[in-house]
Amino acid sequence: MLDVNNYAVKCFNDEAKAITDMIANLTDDFSKAVDLIYNCKGRFVITGVGKSGHIGAKISATLASTGTPSFFVNPLDAYHGDLGMFTSDDVVMAISYSGQTDELLRFVPLLLERNIPIIGVSGNPKSLLAQYSACHLNVHVEREADPLNLAPTSSTTATLAMGDALACALINVRNFKSSDFAQFHPGGSLGKRLLSKVKDSMVSTNLPIVSINDKISETIIEISKTKLGIAVAIVDGKIAGVVTDGDVRRAMNDEKDRFFNLTVNEIMTTTPKIISEQAKLTEAGNMMLQYNIHSLVVVNDKQEFVGVIDSFSCM
Repeated sequence: MLDVNNYAVKCFNDEAKAITDMIANLTDDFSKAVDLIYNCKGRFVITGVGKSGHIGAKISATLASTGTPSFFVNPLDAYHGDLGMFTSDDVVMAISYSGQTDELLRFVPLLLERNIPIIGVSGNPKSLLAQYSACHLNVHVEREADPLNLAPTSSTTATLAMGDALACALINVRNFKSSDFAQFHPGGSLGKRLLSKVKDSMVSTNLPIVSINDKISETIIEISKTKLGIAVAIVDGKIAGVVTDGDVRRAMNDEKDRFFNLTVNEIMTTTPKIISEQAKLTEAGNMMLQYNIHSLVVVNDKQEFVGVIDSFSCM
């Protein structure tokens, strides 16, 4: 039986080489492209046909989610009314590996008539697309990764990498931060952590509360009740300390015969790590990571115990 893994390895190596080979072809036109996009007063529009169009749509999505308003337009649709959405304040990036795609080249003069600058992306710096462009990004590859050297493989990977390079450059130029990214991804896990508050994810019912005089056996039951690995000792409505799974194990090891006669007061931690219910989930996660713990006691603005947040809720 053929070892098909070898084909995968060759494909990976060919496409990796296609990307690294682009470094030698990088010119000042890349900086010009970043400058055009950054200073664009309208929309940054990406266009392309076929596989180039699919790659363009992905690049547009990446840019839009990282602070650069962008959308994709198929040039075939532009002939049937979509051209009306373009303004002279826009910037267009046109993708064609050959630089000679007929459907795209018939669309380009219509943009130039509106004084819309074009960023050309192709594997041929002498192509018509390159000549029409205000700046040209060269994504030339020596060969495609497929055995027939026909299917767009290495060339589409190189084009996608060029789009990612633009996105990375613009993220730095715009000083785009993770909190900004979350605004564009409120439904994702990052958005949840950056935008949600502790109160949105904490356990706030059936809380594990003990008295400082409770025996260890009663405390173990409370700790197990919520599976949070912690019980909170309350005195006169205030937090006196916490007992964790670790406290119980250490007491069992140290006290042995006295273990079941111990009270909460004898084994609890009197300086528990506390966080406000109004804090962001990221703050809670960072705090647990800093102190190498798995849960935090949550308080309200009156410093009253209102919940427990664990590390799983911050993911």
